[in-house]
Amino acid sequence: MNNLLINFLQKHKTIPGAEARLILGEFKQKQFKEGDTLFNGDSVCRELFFVCDGVLRIIKPMEDGRQFTYFFVSEGRFCSILNSFNNQVPATEMIQAATNAEVLAISYHKLMELYGQIPYLQELITQITHQGLLDKISTRNAYVGLDATEQYKLFLNQQPDVAMRVSVSDMASYLGITPQSLSRIRKNLH
Repeated sequence: MNNLLINFLQKHKTIPGAEARLILGEFKQKQFKEGDTLFNGDSVCRELFFVCDGVLRIIKPMEDGRQFTYFFVSEGRFCSILNSFNNQVPATEMIQAATNAEVLAISYHKLMELYGQIPYLQELITQITHQGLLDKISTRNAYVGLDATEQYKLFLNQQPDVAMRVSVSDMASYLGITPQSLSRIRKNLH
C-alpha cells in the first residue's frame, strides 16, 4: 500500500530512497467500511488522505437531511477538504467512504514537519492536490445544462470504475436526482 503513494509521487518528481522512507514513516494506514465517515465537517479538516483502494466521496449535508455528493475520489488520488486543511479553517463538507476503502493518512502538523525536512514536498503536494481539484471541477462542470439521462451517460463515460462500485443512492446524490429517478433512467437505458 505504501508503495502506491511513493510510485504516485515519483510520477511527478524523483524522490530519493531516504526521503521516500521519511514520507512513508509519517503516513498511517487506515481502513474504512462503506458509509464510514473520514471527516465529519463543521470543524477543521486535519488530515490529508491518499486513496490506496476504494472510493471516497466529498459530500455536503443539506438542511433537509439529504446529502449532495460533490466529488468521488478513487485510487491513486489525494483527498481532503483542501481549503479547510490548507488554511486550518472549519469546513461544512464531509468525507465519507463510498465503498470499503484503504487510505494512507497524514495529519496537518506531520505534513508541515515533512515540508520542513523535504523542502520540495510542499510544492509537489500542492501542485498535485490543486491539479486534482481542477480536474474534479472540470469534470463537474461538464454536467451543467444536461438533463438527468445525459448526466448519467456522461458519468458512465467519464467515471466507469466509480459507477460500477458506488451505490445507486450515492450516484443519484452526485447527479442531483432521486435514487428512484436514477433507477428509472438505468432501466430505460438497459
